Amino acid sequence: MVTMKKLLISCLLLLIIIPNVVMASANIVKIMILGDSLSTSYGMPIEAGWVNLLDQRLQEQSSQATNYQLINVSISGETTFGARRHIERALENHSPDIVMLGLGGNDGLQGASVKSIIVNLQAIIESCQQNNARVLLLGMQIPPNYGISYAQKFRDIYTQLAKDYQLELVPFLLAGFGENLEFFQADGIHPNIQAQEKIVENIWQVFYPMLDSE
Repeated sequence: MVTMKKLLISCLLLLIIIPNVVMASANIVKIMILGDSLSTSYGMPIEAGWVNLLDQRLQEQSSQATNYQLINVSISGETTFGARRHIERALENHSPDIVMLGLGGNDGLQGASVKSIIVNLQAIIESCQQNNARVLLLGMQIPPNYGISYAQKFRDIYTQLAKDYQLELVPFLLAGFGENLEFFQADGIHPNIQAQEKIVENIWQVFYPMLDSE
C-alpha cells in the first residue's frame, strides 16, 4: 500500500514537472519596437494601439516550441538622434532578436537634414546588427508641403538603408490611408483608432515571414 502511494506521488510530481520543463525549453523570440508617438498609442487607450494589436497576433502564433515577447521602448516625440543616444542601453537591457525601427517622422517634421537622419539611422542599425538583432525598418513619409524635393529625398532614406544593410522594409507605415483624414486624429498627424488595424496589416505582411527564421 505504501509502495502504491509512493508511485502515485511520483506520477503526480512528473505531471507537474514535465510541463514546466517543456515551457522552460521553449524558444523565446524578443521583438523590440523603437519608435515615436505613432508607436505609443498616442491619443487613445494603450490596448487600442497597433503595438497591442500586434502583440495579440503574436500570442496567437505562440506555441510550446516558440513564445513571442514584444517590448515597446518607443517614446513620444522621439527623434533619430535621441534614439541613437540610448539604443545601446535598450539593446543591453532587452537583448532583442528583432528590432522594429520606426523613426524619422519627427526629424522630417522638424526639417532636419536628410544627411543627419541617415547618419543617425545608420548608427542605430549598426548597433542592432552588432548585437545580433535583425532590423525591420518601418518607412515613413512627410507631406509634400515640406517641399517636393525634400519629401522625395526623405522617402528614399528608407529604401536606400534597406538596400545598404539588407533589411526587411515596410515601405510606408501608413500605406493605404496616409492621405485620408478620416483615419487621423484632429491634429492631422496621428492615426486614430480606426487606423491601427491597418498599420498592423502593413507591418504583418513583411514581419510574419521573418518569424519563420527565428
